[in-house]
Amino acid sequence: MHHAFQDINVLPELLQGAQNAVNVCLRIQPEEHTVIITDEETMEIAAALAYEIHSIGSLLDVYTLEDFSPRPLVNMPRPILENLEYAQVSIFAAQAQRGELGSRIQMTEVINRKRIRHAHMVNINKQIMTEGMRADFLAVDDLSTRVVNLARKAKHIRATSHAGTDIRVELSDQLRWVKTSGIISRDKWGNLPGGEVFTAPFNVNGHFVVDGVVGDYLCQKYGDLKNNPINITISDNRISKVECENEELRWEFLSYTSTDENSNRAGEFAIGTNIALKGVIGHILQDEKLPGIHIAFGNPYGEHTGQTWNSTTHIDCVGRDFDIWMDDEKIMDNGKFLI
Repeated sequence: MHHAFQDINVLPELLQGAQNAVNVCLRIQPEEHTVIITDEETMEIAAALAYEIHSIGSLLDVYTLEDFSPRPLVNMPRPILENLEYAQVSIFAAQAQRGELGSRIQMTEVINRKRIRHAHMVNINKQIMTEGMRADFLAVDDLSTRVVNLARKAKHIRATSHAGTDIRVELSDQLRWVKTSGIISRDKWGNLPGGEVFTAPFNVNGHFVVDGVVGDYLCQKYGDLKNNPINITISDNRISKVECENEELRWEFLSYTSTDENSNRAGEFAIGTNIALKGVIGHILQDEKLPGIHIAFGNPYGEHTGQTWNSTTHIDCVGRDFDIWMDDEKIMDNGKFLI
């Protein structure tokens, strides 16, 4: 076992999810070099991942963020970035703190350039390790493939919900769809647990009720929004109006989406495909994979989608219980896939 975890007991209930991550999602081989980036709060989960990697015999380096400087970290520590240059596989299993998105972007820039198979487990916790990470990711991948194949042929998507969502998304042949089903390749790093397909929308108009969760540090603060939804009006791909009974949440969301000129611009439209999930738990890492839709405002992941504009922010917004049509074909009814 790696010396970083010599005083930590590996919890048996975390091993099934860790085994899924190491052997199914990342398919780590004995001759490969793996880097785990973690923090003090997430050490037990990192220890379970390391246990599985150690059983394979892969070379493993582990970095704990607090060993470098007090958090939040404005920049990803240089030794981590330098080591990633020589890795084939990496795992980020740590909790997000306000102001740290830029440091994670520095990390993913190296990952994209070196085409590292990377598992992004921001804010991972024990509940997710024993729920979403226990999914049959081969079945999730099969469904994701069917969804993305339909999406790549569609010209527009409409989504509605009982809570009041009614949006229309225009798609473009120039903007690519990406599948992140949990089966991670060199072509695209992925969040774990996996289970979504996404693109940068050409245009979005309508009303979106965020009665699931919002991302980044706001998720940890506000959790499940079922009783305090954010009502977003989207006009020509930008937020034009935000309503919420929780005025503090409304103000923080507006502040976040006003960070730069494109922070209020719809950069991602996604469909969750992790059929092991049964409902919102108040945690963005898992909830954005729930069968349904989510929209992110800000960074459109242009290196993968082909979108040409950029943003320094990215905030996911998740709803629940959707009906979805691709062109005229209904593919989801009240959160259940029909394909």
